[in-house]
Amino acid sequence: MRLPNLLASAKGRLAAFFFLYITEGIPLGFAATAVATQLRRQDVGPAEIGAFVASFYLPWAFKWAFGPLVDVFASERLGRRRGWIIGTQILMAATLLSPVMLKLPGQLWLFTILLLVHNTFAAMQDVAIDALACGTLQEHERGTANGMMFAGASIGRLIGGSGVLFLMSYTGFQPTFIFVAGCILVVTALVVLPMREPPGPARPPVAGSRLRAAGREMHDFAVSSFRAFLGTRGAASGLLLSLLPPGAMCLGLSLQSNLAVELGLDNDEVAKLNAWSAVVAAASMVAGGYLSDRLGRRLMLSIYIACLGLPVLYLMSALAQHGWIMPVSPNAPNRPEVPAALVTALWIATLVYNVFNGLMYGTSSAIYMDVTNPRVAATQFTAYMALANLTISYSAAWQGIAIEAWGYPRTMLVDVIFGVACLALIPFMARKAGEAFADDAAPVRARALAGVLGLMCLAWLPYRAWHDAFGAAQPIAGTVFTLVFVGSALFLLAGRAVLGDAARRLTRFGVWLAPLLLAMHARYYIDFNGAAETVMRAVPLAGGAVLLLLALRPWRELLPPRAVAQAA
Repeated sequence: MRLPNLLASAKGRLAAFFFLYITEGIPLGFAATAVATQLRRQDVGPAEIGAFVASFYLPWAFKWAFGPLVDVFASERLGRRRGWIIGTQILMAATLLSPVMLKLPGQLWLFTILLLVHNTFAAMQDVAIDALACGTLQEHERGTANGMMFAGASIGRLIGGSGVLFLMSYTGFQPTFIFVAGCILVVTALVVLPMREPPGPARPPVAGSRLRAAGREMHDFAVSSFRAFLGTRGAASGLLLSLLPPGAMCLGLSLQSNLAVELGLDNDEVAKLNAWSAVVAAASMVAGGYLSDRLGRRLMLSIYIACLGLPVLYLMSALAQHGWIMPVSPNAPNRPEVPAALVTALWIATLVYNVFNGLMYGTSSAIYMDVTNPRVAATQFTAYMALANLTISYSAAWQGIAIEAWGYPRTMLVDVIFGVACLALIPFMARKAGEAFADDAAPVRARALAGVLGLMCLAWLPYRAWHDAFGAAQPIAGTVFTLVFVGSALFLLAGRAVLGDAARRLTRFGVWLAPLLLAMHARYYIDFNGAAETVMRAVPLAGGAVLLLLALRPWRELLPPRAVAQAA
């Protein structure tokens, strides 16, 4: 029997993208729920688990870099996007099968590397799927299709998380890798292979090598992204908003899985909790988008974000009341007895959290679309989503460290406070109908951003000298500086592309500094002393100096054409 080409009909397209997004959700649920639960049972600490989950999300923060590769290196015979989806899904399955023989937790470092590679292929797949959706979905299908895609990702997390935990009771942990890889390959065989992607518009001939063409597209990407992000107040606010957590996040990351294990839930009980959470979240995603369309995007998003902290505060209060403050090893010989009321509180808090998280999720994506310039929609919106994934990564990392330093209640309180900071930006995300996507204030925003990043880089020096005085607050400060270094590196790279010959020596030096600023994240894993300590102080110092010099430049390159003519 010949399988149908799902792209040939409206209902088929909805089904196709639903199943494709399931393959994206499966590995995320597997890592954040099933693997995190198993690691905690093996007495791996919250900080290590947080770092593991953070590394799993990291490739999604840089998925924008795969866009030019997907665009340029394409097969007309397999389909420009379909070929990439087939290839990446096969590689995703292969990288999931490769750790089957590893022994955890002893080889956690190698396991993390393999899943990091796996998620790199998953991020490439996401870029290809989104590009396929843009090229095949009709305009009147896109709203429904996005709801189906988000729901598919949620169901995928259910399969990779709860499904694996249920299966683990019968097969053990290692064979579940085969199950997860098999689920991805089933979608490849039944959905992707029968697809017939419609031919796209004729592409201009590529001058020179395809790799060089991809490099030119990356350059164009940097220029268009920089201009789009700083072109209007709403777009610039969106840039900052995407780098802040959209409300409390701890009950959607490894903290919830860690706590479930410590409170005595077995694999089946953890699976049930996560299964109900996924179902509730999927339904809420559709409802959240519907309500925001009718009652106002900014108002409803603000309400959802504020409400996300309520179940966290409720569980925090229950933990403090019953004295469950610091992490307790599941294998400790004299573990305290777990009150039934505390397990009930975990269930209530997790389910209520997923209601508001689902409502927020669909609405937050829509508000980024509101301020995105249609001419560079793929570039700008993909970058917003990539930065939002960076936020998930650093949130998982700092929370794992903070749990061991502060305990659960204090970490949850900081998460709630930090989560509502983004509410200050939402009022600026408005855009009037017919309003231009570029204004005369773009150079001012570029100078201000360069100045703030430069000063924050220089602030690393006194912090490094007196970081012991921060005590248990060091994880929070470390997270802030990680954001500063990543933001500074991206600014320097984009600044080189935008300014070009206008500041050749300065921007060229900035390009060399950018990877060194990104490498500052290694401070968490390397024992710095002597010459290495000097380098760790010199890099932010040089980066801060270059950024402050860039803050003094006029940045006329960002002016809209009319303003450029007047300035001349």
